[in-house]
Amino acid sequence: MDAIFIPQLTKAPERTEEIQVNESLPGLETLTPVRGVIHVQHQGNYLEVSAQAESIITCTCNRCLQQYNQRLAVNTKEIIWLDPNANQAEDLPLEREVAIEDLVEAVSHDGYFYPSEWLYEQMCLAIPQRQLCDRKCPGILDAVASISEEIIDNRWSALESLKKQLPE
Repeated sequence: MDAIFIPQLTKAPERTEEIQVNESLPGLETLTPVRGVIHVQHQGNYLEVSAQAESIITCTCNRCLQQYNQRLAVNTKEIIWLDPNANQAEDLPLEREVAIEDLVEAVSHDGYFYPSEWLYEQMCLAIPQRQLCDRKCPGILDAVASISEEIIDNRWSALESLKKQLPE
């Protein structure tokens, strides 16, 4: 996907650009290419970006550690403010307090918008935090636990003999 030069977007029909997506996104490991559409509309002092896209990823179950395939779908809309100071490098301290109104996405009004980066971020946000292969996944089987109970560590034998001498 090519970057969109924001001033040129104002000259597009209805100030909108529609991008058909059918490709793999760098950094996102998927089994199928990401397929969908992105709409970018210039609204004067902000961009309205929306996307409908999907792909299939391989996940690892948090309980049993088996891999399974998961459909990853995005249907989202975001407002990105056009700020002339957005891309300027600031000499900021390593730690600083950020006000809630500063937690917005902004790009320079005479810069570029990168739809592939934006879509990558949206797809990453759609990856499930809790990955389970099945709602009734039992987890790692107890066969491993029963084998480990049979193995006795010789370092604990003295404690085991003391334990046998105590009345129950």
